[in-house]
Amino acid sequence: MNVKSYIQNAIQTTLKEILPEQNQGFDIDLTAPKQKDHGDLATNIALVLGSQSGRNPRQLASEIVNGMDLDPELVARVDIAGPGFINFTFSDSILYEGLKEIVLQQEAYGTADWGGNKKTQIEFVSANPTGPLTIGHGRQAVLGDTVARLLEATGHDVTREYYFNDAGRQMRVLADSVRLRYLEQLGMSVEFPDDYYQGDYIRDIARELAQRKGASLQDEAFKDDACFRESAEKAIFDDIRSTLERMGIHFDVYYNEKSLYETGKIDAVIKELRKRGLAYDQDGAVWLKATDLGLDQDRVIVKSTGEPTYRLPDLAYHRDKIDRGFDIIIDIFGADHIATYPDVLAGMRALGYDDSRVRVLIHQFVTLTEGREKIKMSTRKANFVTLDELMDEVGVDVTRYFFLNRSASAHLNFDLTLAKTQSDENPVYYIQYAHARICSILRHAEEQGYDTDLVGDPTLLTSEEELELIKILLDFPRVVSSAAEHLEPHRLPTYLENVATTYHRFQHAGKVDETLRVVSSNRETTQARLDLCRATRIVLANGLDILGISRPERM
Repeated sequence: MNVKSYIQNAIQTTLKEILPEQNQGFDIDLTAPKQKDHGDLATNIALVLGSQSGRNPRQLASEIVNGMDLDPELVARVDIAGPGFINFTFSDSILYEGLKEIVLQQEAYGTADWGGNKKTQIEFVSANPTGPLTIGHGRQAVLGDTVARLLEATGHDVTREYYFNDAGRQMRVLADSVRLRYLEQLGMSVEFPDDYYQGDYIRDIARELAQRKGASLQDEAFKDDACFRESAEKAIFDDIRSTLERMGIHFDVYYNEKSLYETGKIDAVIKELRKRGLAYDQDGAVWLKATDLGLDQDRVIVKSTGEPTYRLPDLAYHRDKIDRGFDIIIDIFGADHIATYPDVLAGMRALGYDDSRVRVLIHQFVTLTEGREKIKMSTRKANFVTLDELMDEVGVDVTRYFFLNRSASAHLNFDLTLAKTQSDENPVYYIQYAHARICSILRHAEEQGYDTDLVGDPTLLTSEEELELIKILLDFPRVVSSAAEHLEPHRLPTYLENVATTYHRFQHAGKVDETLRVVSSNRETTQARLDLCRATRIVLANGLDILGISRPERM
């Protein structure tokens, strides 16, 4: 049982009785107190509601405590502290039962079914095939994949989708960039525009094309030949797929923007908007009457040149997502979309769709540093670090972890110096080392004749370090569910670091006091402590699996 949820429900029930005039749900915040003697969980709800209702917070706290009927098998003690904080102390019996449950559930521990098998689509990365994936794409790729893993762990039916556009001006510029580099390969002198794609990958594509086609494409007649575009698109998209696979990321659907035009879905959106009086013509362009939808000004959806702005295909694409039957739609965008995605949501409402199905996760940019030096990057000039180069430098596990261990809403400084450090200072190394260390202890115990599949007597675990470790392990299901519900994967790395720290503290206690060693002369106590080690390994392993990070058994 999740004791935290149990206590929250008990407080909710009591508050509805003693504060009926509020007639609403209460947001019960339960957190671990900073001081251990203040119990396992504490809430300031009496202070918050006392301030709102004009009642004495401590008196209100007393009414809440007296009104709750808590099972002593779950909660051993409830205290009121200071001006009205309520502190809860778990019973040892719930800790022992919880430990057994972890060992029995194994890989299933931490999973849940509250997602109700809802069809959930997550769109992420969605980079157009104009260049290799950069570290900015990398942050979004790992965020999207980990959100997908969290939702799968909580009972959602997840579809990972990659949306891309291989048409428009950017592809014309890409094709001509390759053509000019191709002519250079033939020994011709060309003028290469500054706003063309400058990277070495363009030269590589041109070199391969020259080797395959020889000089057959040099004539003026081939200036607009699709061969340049198709060669570039294929080479770059193959590279993108390879990079993602290297990170352990796969997509169920690759959706091409061009198909929206070919199937008439773009025209259907314009027709529907006109029918609803929400699209009009002005200055040769087609406008969305966004002011009727609560936005500050109307938006152009088709330019006077006849080329749509991003809003129109995005609107048609999101309409298609709902028509495909997705219950939940999650878009993961970079910070450059923060001012534009509301236009698409407004367009959804204009078409009569429920835009509350759409959840948008915006992530901030990444700065790459080495020591105190910032590594400068510019995409168009190709002075950027590719995701593959980063993985070459620090490895897949570290790359994934560093992209996840800060909130998506916070700017990320990716410290190469720290990432390359193989010590306790590097958080992913620290967590993996805890897992490997436990595996080593379990192997040693088996060599000493212990059966590590047996379940011992958990009541023999009575030290402060042992009980503290059990408590943090029992919080794993809540952390996973909370991270999934709020689309905040960074909660899991933070939690796993705390697990590793608490485990190392438990392990260190055995070095200081021989009676606290895992494998000791007392076989019954040893068996119980082996269970605690197994439970810790299960939590670390399951958490690392959700993060898409390996769990080494030897380091």
